Amino acid sequence: MGFGITELLVILLIVALLFGTKKLRNMGGDLGSAIKSFRKAVKETEETDSLTDKADDSAQGKLIEGEVETANKESSDT
Repeated sequence: MGFGITELLVILLIVALLFGTKKLRNMGGDLGSAIKSFRKAVKETEETDSLTDKADDSAQGKLIEGEVETANKESSDT
């Protein structure tokens, strides 16, 4: 029991009469730009996360392991 074409057209007509077509166009444009900027932000975040994950696995892990080994050697020598 969904909406048919005629019901949707009637609802669209009522909304157009309440808000006016110019206001609806502005709202549609604002919604479109908001969705576009949201998608761009999500894409940038995913790219940043993937670059950060790759950097964390290689250089920082090796540096930390080297410091731990150096600290253990010094404490065993004394």
